[in-house]
Amino acid sequence: MSSERLIYLPLGGAGEIGMNAYVYGYGKPGKERLIVVDMGVAFPDMDGSPGVDLILPDIQWLKERRDRIEAIFVTHAHEDHVGAIAHTYEALQAPIYARTFTANIARRKMSEHGHPDDAVQTVGAWPHQQGAGPFQVGFLPISHSIPESSALVIDTPEGRLIHSGDFKIDLTPGVGEAFDPELWAEVCKDGIKALVCDSTNVFSPLPGRSEATLGPEIEKLVSGASGMVVATTFASNVARVKTLAVAGDKAGRSIVLLGRAMKRMVEAALETGVMQDFPNTVSPEEARGIPRENLLLLVTGSQGERRAASAQLARGKYQGIEMKEGDMFLFSSKTIPGNERGVIRIINQFSEIGVDVVDDSSGLYHVSGHANRPDLETLHDVVKPQVLIPMHGEHRHLREHVKIAEGKGMTGVLAVNGMMIDLSGNKPSVAEYVETGRTYLDGSVQIGALDGVVRDRIRMALNGHVTVTVIMDEDDEPLGDPWVDMMGLPETGRSKAPLADVIEADLSQFLGRSKAATLRDDDKLNEGLKRAVRQSAQDEIGKKPEVTVVVSRLS
Repeated sequence: MSSERLIYLPLGGAGEIGMNAYVYGYGKPGKERLIVVDMGVAFPDMDGSPGVDLILPDIQWLKERRDRIEAIFVTHAHEDHVGAIAHTYEALQAPIYARTFTANIARRKMSEHGHPDDAVQTVGAWPHQQGAGPFQVGFLPISHSIPESSALVIDTPEGRLIHSGDFKIDLTPGVGEAFDPELWAEVCKDGIKALVCDSTNVFSPLPGRSEATLGPEIEKLVSGASGMVVATTFASNVARVKTLAVAGDKAGRSIVLLGRAMKRMVEAALETGVMQDFPNTVSPEEARGIPRENLLLLVTGSQGERRAASAQLARGKYQGIEMKEGDMFLFSSKTIPGNERGVIRIINQFSEIGVDVVDDSSGLYHVSGHANRPDLETLHDVVKPQVLIPMHGEHRHLREHVKIAEGKGMTGVLAVNGMMIDLSGNKPSVAEYVETGRTYLDGSVQIGALDGVVRDRIRMALNGHVTVTVIMDEDDEPLGDPWVDMMGLPETGRSKAPLADVIEADLSQFLGRSKAATLRDDDKLNEGLKRAVRQSAQDEIGKKPEVTVVVSRLS
């Protein structure tokens, strides 16, 4: 029996949608050579991560094994797969491999952070394979909602693995490569040890629709509009952006791109040759001189992002362009769960202006980039893996996918973040558990989930904050009365007196009855003052605020 093992370890993306990061390893236990698949981000929300810019995978396990990482492979250029590449490069220092379009996006991110361009290397599609220690890795084209998406064919001493990446079964994707069942069957004909598979739409019972089905419906909608038309979709969905632009062009409208991501993705698609024949565009400045009924704006912000172009148009003007009554706004996208509040806010703001909002409730103007259940089963039947490991989904998605696999006679393995699976031999098993979590990008600083920064911010948002200042003289007696500064608290409470006055009076009483030992000890004094503030506020307003105490001593 071999003393080496083949392992699979998700660090992000298994038990959640987003923040994808997966590790494969081969070698003696604890000495495996490693490759990483994807390094993505998740996006914050005000409820769970206020003030945070991005959420990154916790890569501490990888950092401690940096000398064993052979390479990072990026399946496609969506933010939840490539967004953390530049943020983690300094810590990991591993070469990054991607296909042309993805590499273009990755290099832009690296440049923004001052990292070398040549850290990202462009590789060709299958049958090209890139060596990485004990692995040979090939990029196998598969259709998705962004150009040049690829599954990874990972050849190991223990057999061939397929990492699906994000995918759908689309024979007419518009931009990007169609799913090629014959190519896939050829790659898988000699047997696949394990398929690690996208699970996002496992609960959707109907077969997925092709991107090509949208063109005629969008053209009909745009042609029938009387005012200015504004449409939003994921900027990375270059095929959809082109479908919308072509519809506008056919209706005799000038096309305007608004939002940095929208311009960046179109530029990258044209630069790398994955998209041709995109209609001519005009600048926002030129658009101001064109009759509004002759304009189609393609804008960022399909998920209600506050700083994106769609939200700014809903609040007023953006780059000198303003929406008016009789205009139309189209959401050619699906709202990701958790983003509903921001999207509804924008819809209502447009409604107040008199703008007609069209969403995808009819199913006519958007198709998903992920495989529905019948399409997942199609891939299972083509690949015929010995083992199926669901990924890219919440726990309920992974569990349902395992049930489907086992119902078809395959071995299904439910592996969530931090669960290392030993794929050696013929029976997968849990090798060990690795501590995983999140890292927050807060401004320009990365902070750990356990550092307490976000937790404290949530507490302050929920309960308000009080700063207490006390001056002590040379004899350890209070010099005058303490005073407070409050943030996020009502001015008056149950007693109808100013809340600050009530708290300051209670603090003076506390100091007056404190013993000398307490007044001499900063820690005891700090704790007692905090307790007094929280009790006073609880009595007055029913809340216990966060408290900071500043004790100044005259020497």
